[in-house]
Amino acid sequence: MDAIIMLVLMFGMLYFLMIRPENKRKKEAQQLRDSLAVGDEITTIGGITGTICAVKEATIVFETGADRVRLEVTKWAVSSKNAAAPQQ
Repeated sequence: MDAIIMLVLMFGMLYFLMIRPENKRKKEAQQLRDSLAVGDEITTIGGITGTICAVKEATIVFETGADRVRLEVTKWAVSSKNAAAPQQ
């Protein structure tokens, strides 16, 4: 009987210490990617920063720097959304 209680407690701890936080991070990342809009300043998982020009179903197009190079990447490649870029 004690062994069953210990197993249940171990699985409970595993859930609250590992599985639940990972699911929460995945949910927050998906909400970030769903909330992307034109004009947002983003950083990709590769470290490229830029301003979003167009949002498509699975991809985004963004401009980098003053040279105005446009790149199209999948939404899952976005790691963070920064404050909006100042208008010039």
